[in-house]
Amino acid sequence: MSKRESSKYKIDRRLGVNLWGRPKSPINKRESRPGQHGAKRTKPTDFGNQLMAKQRIKGYYGNVSERQMRRYYAEAMRRRGDTGENLIALLERRLDAVVYRMKFAATVFASRQLVSHGHVRVNGRRVNIASYQVRDNDVISLGNKAKDLAVVMEASQLAERDVPEYMQVDHKEMKGTYLRAPKLSDVPYPVQMEPSMVVEFYSR
Repeated sequence: MSKRESSKYKIDRRLGVNLWGRPKSPINKRESRPGQHGAKRTKPTDFGNQLMAKQRIKGYYGNVSERQMRRYYAEAMRRRGDTGENLIALLERRLDAVVYRMKFAATVFASRQLVSHGHVRVNGRRVNIASYQVRDNDVISLGNKAKDLAVVMEASQLAERDVPEYMQVDHKEMKGTYLRAPKLSDVPYPVQMEPSMVVEFYSR
């Protein structure tokens, strides 16, 4: 269902990590970056490390736009508590991220398409905005047509990842409840994420 079925793995190669932990990632076969001979690796600067941390998080959530990332950063700064933790909580409340976490879609790109095509309901109301912020105890469900889609059924059976503890899901009904916003340690990232470095990047 994803428009980026082939090109999304370029993100893996560019960042040099298997960002979503998928068995199809080209990183599993070769770790070189894009280019005829692979990009030359030089020792990164502090700015380079911060930029890479930002790119990993942006890529993981489906290549979130820079404009959106800056809005999330501003909102995370405004809230009480650790800014990095707040940033992750905001990203994990995105509707496309929640649909992905509930295993209604195999990738975050496929989940974004499910949302944009109007297949997702929040508390019984159709929402087609991928960046919609889900609230605690919101009920997320799929429409009747989406429940029978082969890609949805296959995604729910994927063994490569589990539904995290901050949400409950019934895959027979294709319905789940978003219980709470997670802390960084709760989020099942396949690779190390460093939101504190993202905060440093935007605070420069």
